[in-house]
Amino acid sequence: MMPPAKRPSGPFAALRGHWPEYLIEAWALGTFMISAGVFATLLGAPASPLTKLISSPYLQRALVGLAMGTTAVALIYSPWGKRSGAHMNPAVTLTFLRLGKVAPWDAAFFILAQFAGGVAGVSIAAALLGDAFVTSPIRYVATAPGRFGAPAAFLAEFLISALLMSVILRVSNIPRYAKYTGLCAGALVAAYITLEAPLSGMSMNPARSFASAFPARLWSDLWLYFVAPVLGMQAAAAWYAHRRGCEAVACAKLQHPTDQRCIHCGYIPPPASATSSDAPGVLQ
Repeated sequence: MMPPAKRPSGPFAALRGHWPEYLIEAWALGTFMISAGVFATLLGAPASPLTKLISSPYLQRALVGLAMGTTAVALIYSPWGKRSGAHMNPAVTLTFLRLGKVAPWDAAFFILAQFAGGVAGVSIAAALLGDAFVTSPIRYVATAPGRFGAPAAFLAEFLISALLMSVILRVSNIPRYAKYTGLCAGALVAAYITLEAPLSGMSMNPARSFASAFPARLWSDLWLYFVAPVLGMQAAAAWYAHRRGCEAVACAKLQHPTDQRCIHCGYIPPPASATSSDAPGVLQ
């Protein structure tokens, strides 16, 4: 492994050096939101033929969950996702910032890009899908507390976020299993949409919830989607660091290929003649 690169010390240096990774984060969450809009509309809009064919709300959620879990996996393992680390979520970025694995300016620009990408993705979905997407019951795939109200939604968001981050940290930092990190994350997304969505709408992501709330003008419970996921993931990180130490976290990437640079740990790929096989998680 070549020596790590020096992290930029200011915002302009970070932008000049790392702007491709920032754009990738915007693209990734934007693509996720477009996918969410398409599948939620196909399987939930009253006028959709699939909604009439599949009338069970549970089966509808299961199919949407499968589609969104698959989308998450595809983004994480895509060449661009491997380059940025495929956070797609301010709560994830803030967690790795707390662990010392993301530079402060990179974290700031990642989060800005995630919010911008999410809003852009919802806007594109609205333009493509029209009234079926922007009106109830889909309404921009906005997240909202279920019938048990905001307290239950807050607790649910905290718990599912904590579990997701716990799995990411544990799996990604065991060399033998690190390559499965994205699959584990996608499986949890699918399971959460199927089983947990009736409680909170299943967000785990401040940028994802804001992206839907902004055009829908649904502000009343948005705070909980900003607070609960961040607290849940921070709690998981604090527990992991307490048990194993921050040094046990190899990098902020969910997948770590050896043929692409890493702005988080400073990894620089070897010459083209060297191997380009993936070494996810912990670099060999």
